[in-house]
Amino acid sequence: MNEIHRLYDDFNHVAQGRIIALANQKGGVGKTTTAINLATALAACQKTVLLIDCDPQCNATTSFTIEKLHPYGLYELLNQHVNIQDIIYHTPIPGLDMVSSSDDLYAADIELIDKPRREFLLSDLIAPVQFLYDYILLDCPPSLGILTVNSLVAANALLIPLQCEYLALEGLTALLKNMNKIQKNLNPNLDLLGIILTMHDPRNNLTNMVEDDVRNYLKDKVFNTVIPRNVRVSEAPSHGLPVIIYDTQCKGSIAYMNLARELLQRELLQQKTNSDSI
Repeated sequence: MNEIHRLYDDFNHVAQGRIIALANQKGGVGKTTTAINLATALAACQKTVLLIDCDPQCNATTSFTIEKLHPYGLYELLNQHVNIQDIIYHTPIPGLDMVSSSDDLYAADIELIDKPRREFLLSDLIAPVQFLYDYILLDCPPSLGILTVNSLVAANALLIPLQCEYLALEGLTALLKNMNKIQKNLNPNLDLLGIILTMHDPRNNLTNMVEDDVRNYLKDKVFNTVIPRNVRVSEAPSHGLPVIIYDTQCKGSIAYMNLARELLQRELLQQKTNSDSI
């Protein structure tokens, strides 16, 4: 826990109200696992965090067993049946709140098609609580439907978890193209925060080749921290816990705490750059 306190002291002045979308059009890349554990790691650094499960698969929700505790979630919010203040669930982790998902969200692409400002629904609906949190993390579905578009329009930054395999690189290229389109047409404030390499196994030649390709192409947009393949990371959701609570000393937990540190460092550096340019 001393490491957590040092992180808090170092990064106490990171700006509030940052909205980060975690997205990848390819499934199975560790996106939800990263969302859950990064949110927990930031909360452990005494940041206030709201995690919004935007995925109809509900994996973030079931990882916290919220579906059994809270009857309303993002589906009801997008259909304006509830206010966001009424559906925020306070997790047992201090500083970490959540808005849950449900499989009703599978109908969102159809039901929201005729809504006014349909791409801006999420942005408008979370605005009342944005500055109550240091960070709002949006766990997106593995597709570029209306839910992911809403998340990217609402976000200040995009964080892309990327599995170390070649098929994942194709999905990365498509996602970056779509991010540029959203920047141009819907959200000029959206920036690429970075790429986080997941399921990393340095003993595997393919892992190393993919890592080299990504780092050569995207340079410092790739986080130095990598998330290793780790059985404890896979076990944790079945216990309704993030891995950094389930096993604080495993390699996966250490990696996610390091990711939180690096993210906060990048945020501070960006703030300094922005202030120096004024």
